[in-house]
Amino acid sequence: MIQFPKPAVEQFFRTYAITNFAVSKDEKRLVFAANLNGKMNLWAMDLPDNYPYLFAHQDESCSFITFDPENRYVLAGFDKDGDENHHVYAIPYDGGLPQSLITGDAKEKYYFSHLSDDGERIYYMTSESNPSYLNARVRNLRDGSDTLINTGELSPTELAAVSDDEHTCVYLRAFANTYVTSIVKAGDQAFSLTPDPKKVHVTFDPVFTDNSTIYFVTDYESEYSYLAKFDLQTKQFSAVVTIDQESVQSLKFNKKQNTLYLVTENGVVDGLYRYDIASEELEELALPIDVIGQIHVAQSGGLYVLGINATEPMNIYYSADGGSWKRLTNNTVLGVSSEDMVEPEVVSYKSFDGMEIEALLFKAEPDSDNGHTIFWPHGGPQAAERKTFRSMFQCFLNRGYSIFAPNFRGSTGYGSSFVKLVEQDWGEGPRLDCVAGMEWLFVNNISDRDKLFLVGGSFGGYMALLLHGRHPEYFKAVVDIFGPSDLFTFVNSVPPHWKPIMERWIGDPERDKERFIKDSPVTYLDGMVKPMLVIQGAKDPRVVKEESDQIVAKLKEKGRDVEYFVMEDEGHGFSKKENEIEVYTRMLDFLAKHQDEKQRA
Repeated sequence: MIQFPKPAVEQFFRTYAITNFAVSKDEKRLVFAANLNGKMNLWAMDLPDNYPYLFAHQDESCSFITFDPENRYVLAGFDKDGDENHHVYAIPYDGGLPQSLITGDAKEKYYFSHLSDDGERIYYMTSESNPSYLNARVRNLRDGSDTLINTGELSPTELAAVSDDEHTCVYLRAFANTYVTSIVKAGDQAFSLTPDPKKVHVTFDPVFTDNSTIYFVTDYESEYSYLAKFDLQTKQFSAVVTIDQESVQSLKFNKKQNTLYLVTENGVVDGLYRYDIASEELEELALPIDVIGQIHVAQSGGLYVLGINATEPMNIYYSADGGSWKRLTNNTVLGVSSEDMVEPEVVSYKSFDGMEIEALLFKAEPDSDNGHTIFWPHGGPQAAERKTFRSMFQCFLNRGYSIFAPNFRGSTGYGSSFVKLVEQDWGEGPRLDCVAGMEWLFVNNISDRDKLFLVGGSFGGYMALLLHGRHPEYFKAVVDIFGPSDLFTFVNSVPPHWKPIMERWIGDPERDKERFIKDSPVTYLDGMVKPMLVIQGAKDPRVVKEESDQIVAKLKEKGRDVEYFVMEDEGHGFSKKENEIEVYTRMLDFLAKHQDEKQRA
């Protein structure tokens, strides 16, 4: 019989990314952003036909897609080589080349906020003339006028909702990821959606169900975020729906059926609920996936969901009633079924102070297990490792590596207090949670002490550098993917609209000088003795290339074994398929090269 080799690296990375989508009002066309041809472009399906065709060619990442209600055009946002300076483009309804619509200097940002019901006015945010706090403007497509409607101040400000009569707007002010207040502006009046905006809490996803009623999500005076309501006539705030141990993460409104759809986060998985406003009844709906990336609620009541599992890539699903689901896209791993991939175990362990830490453990199949484990601290840090498909994970598992991914303090999905524990403590609590996780691996005979690799990206890259410098005895080799190396330089190099939130998130470099030194990986160069691979996107606006340049240069000065790979046309991630394949091929080669080396402290 014909014998076939193990799946090649490229097979796992020939899955495509689907980052967002939109559905026309009549539900006859679905447009989604994907890298089907190797770079990010817009693709479409004319429903109920599921065959995708190229809709708009741009070769760049897309930040949003929205249809004109009258099917005259489609709007989308694109950046340049991952620089995250998105501008607004218009595309003919039947597709074509995107045409610049709301744009300016290449270094400015133009973020879409809202399209009027008649499709003639576009509300958007821009960094132009206010890079730190952002301004809100409205562009009239009929006469070309462009009007300033709000000047951001105090903190980065987002236009989050506009009433149907366009008389009232809701703005969100971000002082940190865990402190986002709301301002409602109606004419000359301005007030907060929550009773006391000085209390640290978040408000997001406001929805006008009529011109005087706003539903939104908040964790005001609560450990978990919930559905709340604000009455514009009485100026009354009220909690509407709380779900035990689950945080509401997004909110969608079906005007025709007068229902709200709530996506919730519960540790490593999501939930979906339907709330009937009139009857006040809450119904949990079945999901075909574990984690939701985006949800669209059609006026017909149909639901479109972009979602993912640990063993299946991103796909778009449809349900007429929230009961049975049909998969509209067929994004799979080339030649590898989901049954041949690894489903993670959800485990927990006690950290240094007794705190319970949840983690995902992916065990390599016995017939391919090479005895080595990859320790993966996730990015964010106020994010979480969840049951989502990672080509890297399944590919490396196929090569025999087990993977351990802890949701250390600061991770989302475990309550407001837990998320805040990383604020102004990047390098102590989360680091010790990681050390406790590694010890748990050893005690439970999941990994040997001389067979552990360390790999992380973004904050995970920072944690990889810090753990390497302070605990080199744990690792055989280390991979850092665009991780901050020095908190002093990092805090001053982030995008302008990030800078107002850095004080609460990381701290003040002058006031907290000693802590910045203690928590900066560059402080521990003497400990970084293990082989390293450093990966960086040259256009990265979040963790700039200089963060990797400086740590690589300093380690090479000390004669350390460091490989450095820079992608000139990428930002904070991989938008181009060939770059992604190149990165993970290099990583596999790097790990394989150092498998048999003896541990050295």
